[in-house]
Amino acid sequence: MTLTSEEQQPAPANGGGRFLDVRDLKVHFPTDDGLVKSVDGLSFHVERGRTLGIVGESGSGKSVTSLSVMGLHKRGAAKISGEILVDGQDVVASSDEEVRRMRGKRMAMIFQDPLSAMHPYYTVGDQIIEAYRIHNDVSKKKARTHAIEMLDRVGIPEPDRRVDAYPHQYSGGMRQRAMIAMALSCDPDLLIADEPTTALDVTVQAQILDLIRDLQREFNSAVIIITHDLGVVAELADDILVMYAGRSVEYGTAEQIFNEPEHPYTWGLLGSMPRFDRERSTRLLPIQGSPPSLINVPEGCPFHPRCRFEQNTRGLAKRERPELVDTGRGHFVACHMSQAQRQQIWRDEIKPKL
Repeated sequence: MTLTSEEQQPAPANGGGRFLDVRDLKVHFPTDDGLVKSVDGLSFHVERGRTLGIVGESGSGKSVTSLSVMGLHKRGAAKISGEILVDGQDVVASSDEEVRRMRGKRMAMIFQDPLSAMHPYYTVGDQIIEAYRIHNDVSKKKARTHAIEMLDRVGIPEPDRRVDAYPHQYSGGMRQRAMIAMALSCDPDLLIADEPTTALDVTVQAQILDLIRDLQREFNSAVIIITHDLGVVAELADDILVMYAGRSVEYGTAEQIFNEPEHPYTWGLLGSMPRFDRERSTRLLPIQGSPPSLINVPEGCPFHPRCRFEQNTRGLAKRERPELVDTGRGHFVACHMSQAQRQQIWRDEIKPKL
């Protein structure tokens, strides 16, 4: 969230400590066309045992944020500033070797496309074994036994045989499970799942989400789910961060975001989401226009060119960038409209159509 001080950041809902604490993160990429501001002043935190959902359209900066936490941006290719504290250790200020030692044990990631994330020339078992032995002084035989146990734990059939198969011999759902097994092989304290259910059928999606939930309970990990699918975060997330144009526009508990959203962009995301829990009398409500170029982000509120309620700000949205403000209940919103205006619009215009 675009906050300026430690005190302004959302307090942990259950009073616990922050395992991951991201403060004023900026990730800019110099290009021939200009500076791409993929993440431009983002702050959030995650506690052990809780799940943060980061949502937004493609190009909002979600995946760039996750790669920054994992320390996977090439030094020199990206200009990174701010702090990324993983159990107190700053990823931004750490050396490549220090970050490499953190991966696997302290933090792990489930990538969006497991087929491209896994090495095609090595068996799935060999890749899990390698990840495990980097952080554990064990024999290859013991690591193989652990790999089979992990594949069995994530629901891979015949794990003692499948451990010797290559990634292309797995189905899409099985590859995703194998990626989860690899990520969890060292019992990481922080798990980041980047679009974990993309391109999977709905039955497999439900199984993957159940698996992540069950494994989090077992290991008490902090979890970040990055997705454009609000249905996914409705299943898993305790808290939700809504990103637009590299910035946070709304943050709150899942209950607040789904039942009392206050930002027009969040309303747009909810309006474009199919609902199966009740009959819907109107069509889905797409967000008009396209996300802005991250090289030329609009002045003022970056969402104002697409916002149906921009006129309510009397031109302020075109001139000034709104700060993320606590509404008083740990629910943060970056919008120039007053809280009373937002609540009335939600109650009278938006909610009846959802």
